[in-house]
Amino acid sequence: MSETSAANGPALPAPAFDRLLGFLDAWVPKPAAWAFALRIWIAMMLALAAAFWLQLDSASSAATCVAILAQPKRGQAISKAVYRLLGTLIGAAVSIVFMALFGQDRVLLLVSFTTWLGLCVFTAQYLQDTRAYGAMLSGYTVAIIALGQIDEPQGTFDAAVSRVAVIVLGIIVITFINDALVSPSTWRTLLPQLRKAWDDTRAYARETLANGDLGASRTAALIRTIAPMRPDANAIAGELDDGPWRAAGARSCIAAFYVLAAAIRAVAAAAACLPTRSPAVEEALQICHRVAEDPDAETLERDDERLRALIDDAIRDGDRPLDEVVVLQRALDVVCAAAFAQDGIRSVADGHRPLRDTTLPTHRDFPVALRGALRVAIGFAITAAAFVALGLPQASFALVQVAATAALSSTTPDPKKFANGVVIGMTLAATFAGIARFVFLDGVQGFPMLAIVMAPVIFFGCFLSLNPKTFGIGFIVIVFFPVLLGPSNPQSYDAQSFLLNAFLVVVAATILSIVVRLVLPITRERQRVYALDSAQRALADALVGEGGDATTRTSLNADRLLQFAGYSSGSGAVRRASLSHAFALARLEAAAARAHAELRRLWTVEPLRDAIQRAGAGLAAGDDRVLETGARDLIRAASQQDRIVRLTTARAASDLVTAARTIARHRRFLRRLNIARF
Repeated sequence: MSETSAANGPALPAPAFDRLLGFLDAWVPKPAAWAFALRIWIAMMLALAAAFWLQLDSASSAATCVAILAQPKRGQAISKAVYRLLGTLIGAAVSIVFMALFGQDRVLLLVSFTTWLGLCVFTAQYLQDTRAYGAMLSGYTVAIIALGQIDEPQGTFDAAVSRVAVIVLGIIVITFINDALVSPSTWRTLLPQLRKAWDDTRAYARETLANGDLGASRTAALIRTIAPMRPDANAIAGELDDGPWRAAGARSCIAAFYVLAAAIRAVAAAAACLPTRSPAVEEALQICHRVAEDPDAETLERDDERLRALIDDAIRDGDRPLDEVVVLQRALDVVCAAAFAQDGIRSVADGHRPLRDTTLPTHRDFPVALRGALRVAIGFAITAAAFVALGLPQASFALVQVAATAALSSTTPDPKKFANGVVIGMTLAATFAGIARFVFLDGVQGFPMLAIVMAPVIFFGCFLSLNPKTFGIGFIVIVFFPVLLGPSNPQSYDAQSFLLNAFLVVVAATILSIVVRLVLPITRERQRVYALDSAQRALADALVGEGGDATTRTSLNADRLLQFAGYSSGSGAVRRASLSHAFALARLEAAAARAHAELRRLWTVEPLRDAIQRAGAGLAAGDDRVLETGARDLIRAASQQDRIVRLTTARAASDLVTAARTIARHRRFLRRLNIARF
């Protein structure tokens, strides 16, 4: 008994030890995080030293610029730097114009700036990634320059030049440090992500072929693994000489994933509708299985040719079941998507010119963008009026912080969460700045001591910024710590001025937190309604032939579906039903847009015009019976035409059938949209 106890005794602390290891693994920064923090600290110190040497005004702005451009990957930093420079130049020019027009009237100056800030935020809502940041920056740069000189209008031009100078200095320094210290390349990080997404998409295809349509929830989960790669795909362009081709390859690959997922669902759905499968259908399904196993490019090319031959035979026959045509055509779409995906991955890896370059547009709802812009404008206007009425000293400094943080919050997925991070981050930044200035420096004027004192805070902020849950806090800490510390030559130790600035930035953060909750708030339910309304309008356009490019629409719909899935709430059954309806709208819109595009190509073929007119009328009316009849008539009319016409007809007919099946399955829901009679 004692031997058993002794033998088992040492194993008792294992759970606690495992928990300790888990805690350390979760919270102790990895070597890559330490390397990132070291790069940012060196860059900030180098920017500060250069600003002191060049005797630039507000040397801390150079360090702040580096902090804002702090990105773990080189391509991200370069992309953000480019749009930061553009945004600064635009903001500087607007500042000079505003001050020239309204320099003698503070009220008009504040009103004009508020309007400009709202316009910039509204524009940023419709842009992507670093371009959105550039638009937003051009808004609050006017606050930094013009409002900072509100008491001395004659100094606006010099302030604008100084601002541009420190931004250029910060960009040069961070670029040099990233290159000198071998910052990780975006394309090297993205490549394994693309390969994993390719594996996930093929696994999804295999599962769909084995078990049938996996449903909207499973498809939305796949989209969630694909969509986050889009920002990095765009950021690759500036890294290397062949960066634009690598970026194009990444975009082509991501778009192919979307198409492959949609096409394999269509294959499974159409195959399930066939009472018996012909040899052509069985061969098409075998090819889809082969695609799911990642064949080489030569195999894909042979499968592409074979499927085109099968499709040509089916249209030439003229009497094949419509679902058989859909299976064959969607199987060809699967093969084409796989070819684009493999080519895109190779392009990212070796930098060759990809087979195509496509865009990956993002979905934005006008009411959401408008409310975001109005929220920022109203929040700033109320704050400005309150500060002016109270006659607070250094009010312009506080207004700059309100404008900057409000604008930054407008482009985040969750403004409330970001506002919470701003409050915490501002408080930490003010506390750390006070301790650094009055405890550790305490009258010291030497730069080495300043660099040593700033290091722990910068490292701490960088570590926080690398964690998605604490990104907002870390970002605010590394950006506003140098602002509040205010490094200068000689260093100022005015406690009263520091305490007032610290108080004002915390007040600005608190105002932001209140504004995002009380001024034109948008609930998830309201966002879901806006997304549904947008999808409804897009469907109405697609049904009458104004749907746009099919590949672009597929990417746009994928982004809309991703956002809609995030907005959805309620029980599991309600959530699944909502997602199913959202996917139905996207599928119907894409099918209608593609069908109209193919019908326009076929219009030059005289014998097909009657069938084309009936099919177009069926789409506009949302009549599934007319659509199926139009698809059959179109196939019969094309059976005697040449091969190119037959293949184009197969694409049009398969989209007409897809639209008809979607309408028939979701008729009750579609009738509530009041678009067509359905």
